[in-house]
Amino acid sequence: MDIEIGIGKTGRRAWGLDDIAIVPSRRTRDPDDVDISWEIDAYHLELPLLASAMDSAVSPATAIEIGRLGGIGVLNLEGLWTRYQDPTPYFEEIASLPAEKATRRMQEIYLEPIKPELIGLRIEEMKSAAITTAASLTPQHVAKYSDLTAEAGLDMLVIQGTVVSAEHVSTRVEPLDLKRFISGFHLPVIVGGCASYSTALHLMRTGAVGVLVGVGPGAACTTRGVLGVGVPQATAIADAAGARIQYLDESGRYVHVIADGGMRTGGDIAKAIACGADAVMLGSPIAAATEAPGRGHHWGMATFHPTLPRGARVEVGELGSLEEILRGPAHENDGRRNLFGGLTVSLATTGYADLKAFQKAEVMVAPALKTEGKALQISQHIGMG
Repeated sequence: MDIEIGIGKTGRRAWGLDDIAIVPSRRTRDPDDVDISWEIDAYHLELPLLASAMDSAVSPATAIEIGRLGGIGVLNLEGLWTRYQDPTPYFEEIASLPAEKATRRMQEIYLEPIKPELIGLRIEEMKSAAITTAASLTPQHVAKYSDLTAEAGLDMLVIQGTVVSAEHVSTRVEPLDLKRFISGFHLPVIVGGCASYSTALHLMRTGAVGVLVGVGPGAACTTRGVLGVGVPQATAIADAAGARIQYLDESGRYVHVIADGGMRTGGDIAKAIACGADAVMLGSPIAAATEAPGRGHHWGMATFHPTLPRGARVEVGELGSLEEILRGPAHENDGRRNLFGGLTVSLATTGYADLKAFQKAEVMVAPALKTEGKALQISQHIGMG
């Protein structure tokens, strides 16, 4: 139901992941009987995870480790790894910059042109480990670099921007025709982000195998402040899942909904799946791993935009190894380690055997979920505080 904002303007009420709770069912399960594996196109993955194409989170080395652990690390093909033969000094510099100088200096560092030969080199480095490989391009660079990704043996291409639509209008340049490109490209393509039913549906009709859902919820993203654009993530995921049902009815083809951003804990991931996501894309939790290239800091693809930055370099610290963060064991009680153990136990606690069944879980609006009865934790900054 629309809410009246003022005379002549109404709007839907939308909900974020912090606003909802998963309702236990009449059944519980043994966690050992729960299956959280995921299949997309020809690829079977033990974890429903893509690590976000952010320089602070994914390097060729971390992509290899994430692949070993059962997920996919998406490499940013327009980042430091394709601009510099050895980007290590720049990661060290970015981590050491004072907050007031970070954005301007990062703009300078990212002015270095992309080197096409490094695209193939980085993909080959990941392929050498026999993992499922994925990498990201923005729509404006797809025509220029996509052939290089196929030649290097990439498994999956991600076309990603702050907002990606199937109908980009421009009087200055020839826009990327997503439907034409995907139909003629030899690799499966994931596209996004989006945050509405109609945009998700149109992106599915391009032939993409997956759609990224999320505009502005990420820890390092400032799009919602800079542009005033975004949709709270629980509502955005549920709307995209509704588009998936509509598209499946009209085409017979299933397109995966991938929640992108706004998830810090295993409980957040569980709520994203319960809202209808097939998998999640994580940035800041990956950047907080000791192996991550950001050295305890995290930034996104729009942080260094030359004229209108829409991201911040944020400090995420180092929580533990990638294995500890993704699979455990956890030695803290805040839900930020053993993320997929948390997802597994959430399914078991609510009685669901796999992700498809869990998408049907009952959820309710519950803004007090994290604060009810937690005054001591909040005052002592422990647990859920």
